Parts: sequence; structure tokens; C-alpha cells
Amino acid sequence: MSGGITLAYLAAAVLFIFSLGGLSQQETARRGNVYGIIGMTIALVATLFAPGSVSPIWAFLAVGAGGAVGWTLAQRVAMTEMPQLVAGMHSFVGLAAVLVGLGTYWAGGDHEGTEAIVHDLEIAADVIIGAITFTGSVVAWAKLDGRLSGKPMLLPGRHMMNAVAALLLLLMAVIVTMVGPTLGLTMLVLAAAVAGALGAHLVLAIGGADMPVVVSLLNSYSGWTAAAAGFMLGNDLLIITGALVGSSGAILSYIMCEAMNRSIWNVVFGGFGTEAPKTAAAPPPATDGASEVQSIEGEGFVELLLNAKSVLVVPGYGLAVARAQNDVKTLTDLLRARGADVRFAIHPVAGRLPGHMNVLLAEAGVGYDLVHELEDINDDFPDADLALVVGANDIVNPGAQTDTSSPIYGMPVLEAWKATTCVVMKRSMNVGYAGVGNPLFFKDNTRMLFGDAGDRLGEAVSLLRAQ
Repeated sequence: MSGGITLAYLAAAVLFIFSLGGLSQQETARRGNVYGIIGMTIALVATLFAPGSVSPIWAFLAVGAGGAVGWTLAQRVAMTEMPQLVAGMHSFVGLAAVLVGLGTYWAGGDHEGTEAIVHDLEIAADVIIGAITFTGSVVAWAKLDGRLSGKPMLLPGRHMMNAVAALLLLLMAVIVTMVGPTLGLTMLVLAAAVAGALGAHLVLAIGGADMPVVVSLLNSYSGWTAAAAGFMLGNDLLIITGALVGSSGAILSYIMCEAMNRSIWNVVFGGFGTEAPKTAAAPPPATDGASEVQSIEGEGFVELLLNAKSVLVVPGYGLAVARAQNDVKTLTDLLRARGADVRFAIHPVAGRLPGHMNVLLAEAGVGYDLVHELEDINDDFPDADLALVVGANDIVNPGAQTDTSSPIYGMPVLEAWKATTCVVMKRSMNVGYAGVGNPLFFKDNTRMLFGDAGDRLGEAVSLLRAQ
């Protein structure tokens, strides 16, 4: 590798590190994206002129075609569909790794000698990790898009099946290094099929409440896939980039699991719990201090807003569905102008993607100083006059603390029911993504404001301005 290419790869790697550093804070996220774009541009150009690269014409055609597809998708995909888009992008990484791995093996020529054995093992690792990433991402996309149920598919003996599949893949990888190219390619294709089935099964066994962690894990898998491809292709920058993505995704997944009181190993190897979640939204027992559902209309809601000195807003996926982030920002400005303290309480898994609510609120221009994470704001609910839950469900479910049979039991939740009054904005009484009923809706201090969140917030804004 020439000195110029090495320096370009080094510069790109440094920019990728700066990019991850920038993305760790909301205030510097835009700068982090810019660093990443510049770094990737340098990496692409350097790779095109590296020794042994394909014709620049073919490379530009491929990059242009992929860029056009990505641009088109990004323009058409709504904010509510961003989790599906991310999962879909991860699947492309996995599929590309499988195809490149199979092509590299077939074009590899001699498969004898120590170096060839190491190279074949690198190819096998690339194909296996890529296949797991591909099918796992496809299943995650289908779940997030509502094409598959969010309920975990808990097959009897699933952990044993996963272990057998993992051992079989290890055996296949060893066999690839011991046989000729024709049989070796056949073994790689079979390994891809087994790894694909394993990836699909792992994600199918994970419940809806843990899907944001799954998206983060798949991001990590795509990184390790890229790193394996880097070893296979002898590309140092691909190794560095893959390691950065893989490790950062793994760290984020671990942090999210800690915040949810989850074991990351339970999430990775078959989901949380041993039974299917409940599906009915039945009223909780009377001993829970609950009563019949109490609904509220626009004027009553505005009266609560006018009397509240402290308001905590809990955004959820329904906020994204209604595209109501600008309405809630306007409402916040009006209340703050009247002297109310308005803040936002963000759960680690609110929405369908890590940081989903943060992105929505930032898009609407909500100040970063008003947005607080669960561990920083949960103790403030008892002092709040009003908790406003906008389209959230599972993340404010008190059953996570009291119902040991619930699949979300033990998951830290935002304790919105501890506010003086809690207003829940929902379209209906349907259960959330985890498929469990929510006792919060039946609390004596809870008022249900039914309807589209955007319409209801817009109505409230109009009434407030008329005061």
C-alpha cells in the first residue's frame, strides 16, 4: 500500500473516531455527522486508487447507484419509519458480506498452506456473521414495520437449537479449510443458510419491548461483519471502521440493557422471559388503587395546563406517528411563556430506535436543556403538577414494577402516575408494542385524552392562545 493511501486511510479513521465522539452528544451530533461524511468520502476515493482496486468506472457506477437508492429512500421514508430503514440498511451490510465472501473464496485459487487456511477462516467468519446480520435485520425490519408480530416466538428447546447451530457453524468453518474449492464453496453456502436461520430465530425470539436494543445490536453485528470483511480483503481501514462500529454498538446495547434492567445475554440469546406476553388490556385489580377509565376533553385539558406550574412531558412512538413534535414544541413555548416549568422525560427505549425521541424533539427545535433521561428525571414526577404522556405506553407501565408475570417486569419505567395528575394521549385503549395491558390508564389521577396527538395538541395550542 502506497504512503498516500496509508495517510488517507489514517485520516479517515481519525475522522470516524471524531464522528463517534460527536454523535455521543446532542449538541455535537451534526458536527459528528459532518466528520463521518468527510471521512467516508476520503476512504472511498483512497480505495478507488489503491493497488488492486477495480476499474474506477465500475466503482463510480456502483457508488452512484447505491447513493441514488439511499438518497431516494431517505427522502421518502417518514420519521416513523426510520427504525425500519436502519434495520434494512443493516441487512444490506450483511448480504454484501455474504456475497463478497463467497466471491472471494471462489476467486481465491489455491487453498493450501497455512496462509490459505487463515484466509479461509476469515472468509467463513465473514460469511457467517454476515448471514446472521442479514436475516436478523430482515426479521427486525418486518417486526418494526408490523409485518410480523412483536410477540417473542419462544420455541421449546430454543437455547439448545441455538447452541447446536453455533457448533455446526464452527464445524463447517473448519471443514472449509480442509477441502477443495468446490466442496468448500458448497460448505460456505450451507454455513450461510444455517447462520441465516440462526439470525432469524434469535430476533424472532425477542419481544417488542426489547426491539430498540435489537436495532443497536444489529448495528454492532454489521460493524463486526465489516471488520471480518476487512481481514478477508486485507483492508486495514475496513477493519478499523468495522471495529469502531461494532464496539460502539455493543457498548450502546449494554448501556441500554443496564437502563432497562435487562441482561444483554438474554436479549441476544432468545429474548426476555419464558412465556408469551399478555395481549389483553384488562383493568388492574382494585388493590392496585385503580378505577374506571376517566377521559378528558380539550377544554378540561387546557384548564389542567393553565393550572400546572410544573409539567413533565413523556413522548413515545405515538408522537412520531402523529408527527406532533412541532405541536408539542409550540405547547411548551406557550406554557413556559406563562411561567410554567416544562421538561421532557426520555426513556432509553422510547420509540423504536435508540435516541428516536431525542431526534424528533431536536428536529422541532426543543432545547437540549429541556430534555432529560430517565435516571435524571424520574425522581421529579412526585413534584410535578402534570405528567403529559404523548403516545407512550410500555415505558410508563406501572406493571413493570408490580406484575411479576409481565414480560416487561423489572424494566425501569417513567413513573408518570406519581404526578398530581397524569394525562395520557392515545388513539385508543390498545396495548403497546410489548403487548401488555397498562394499569396507568385506570389510575384515579389519570385522564385519557383520546384522538390523534397532533390534532389534540393543536386544539390545545389554539385554546391556550385564546386565553
